[in-house]
Formats: sequence, C-alpha cells, structure tokens
Amino acid sequence: MISIIVVFPKLEEAKSIKNLLVRNGFDVMAACTTAAQVIHLADDLDSGIVVSGYKLADMMYSEMKEYLPDTFDMLLLASKRYYSECDSEDIVCLPMPVKTAEILETLREMYDKLYEERKKKRAKPAVRTKEEQEIIIRAKGMLMDKRGMTEEEAHKYIQKKSMDNGTNLVETAHMILDVF
Repeated sequence: MISIIVVFPKLEEAKSIKNLLVRNGFDVMAACTTAAQVIHLADDLDSGIVVSGYKLADMMYSEMKEYLPDTFDMLLLASKRYYSECDSEDIVCLPMPVKTAEILETLREMYDKLYEERKKKRAKPAVRTKEEQEIIIRAKGMLMDKRGMTEEEAHKYIQKKSMDNGTNLVETAHMILDVF
C-alpha cells in the first residue's frame, strides 16, 4: 500500500491537511511536525508520498528528501518566495496559497504514478543468482530421479508447491532437497 505522511512545522496545519486528504478518500498514515518523525515512519514502509511544508523544526524539506527512501515522493507546499527555490526533479511543488482541488489532483496523479511503478516492479520476473538457479536445477533433478518426473513436470511441481506454501521457488527447492 502507498502511504501518505503529512509534515508541517505547526501541528494544526499538518492535521488540517491530513483531514482534508482523509475526507477526500486518501489514506493518511500520520500528521507530523518534524522531519525525524517522517524519516522514522518511512523507514518502516514500502513506498509513499510525503506532503511537506518548506521549513520544519529540525531541517529543510530538501534535507528530509535526501534521508527518505527512494520509494517515497514528495509534494512541497510553499509560498511563492520559496517555491521558486525548489529546483529538484524529485519534488513536486505547489505554491501557497493553494486550492483544495489542486492539492487533490496533484496528489492523485502522484499516487497513480507510484502505484503504476510498483505494479511494473512486481510484474518483472525475479532475477536469480547462479547459485539459486543451481538449487532449483538440483531439486528438479531430485524429483526426476526419485519420482520419475520429466523436467517440465518437476518444474510445475515446484511452482505449485511454491504457490501452495506461499514461498518462492528457491525456498521450495531447498525444502525438496531437505526432504530427499
């Protein structure tokens, strides 16, 4: 799931933005006042979006972005004076005062982009090391020898057991080798 974290120097501002997003269907994990809180939360999450003010109590938005995992995007809400200083391609900026519809539309676009990136990442086949490939080959060979299966049947058997057990092919191959 893509998490949203809101961070502004004043808790009232953070809660106000959080409530706005929640009322409009977004799942907001937290409203924070410091970058340290955001970084701590982000370290435990897969991916997400940080909606941030320009200057926080403990650091600037740009410093916080450097500490965030690469799987996090940032939406900066800043006054026009600071907005022009945001030259990072990794950060989406909106000038304050900002309209509700503009925040929601921008956040929806960012959310959809992250969702598509995650979907593409999951769709890529796993890249296995030579060692992992050898373990799978040995397990197939064991099944062929002990159970009289063809290579295709052995591979399908490992795949099915992997899906049934909720493990990957390499783990399943290890289990098969342990059994025999």
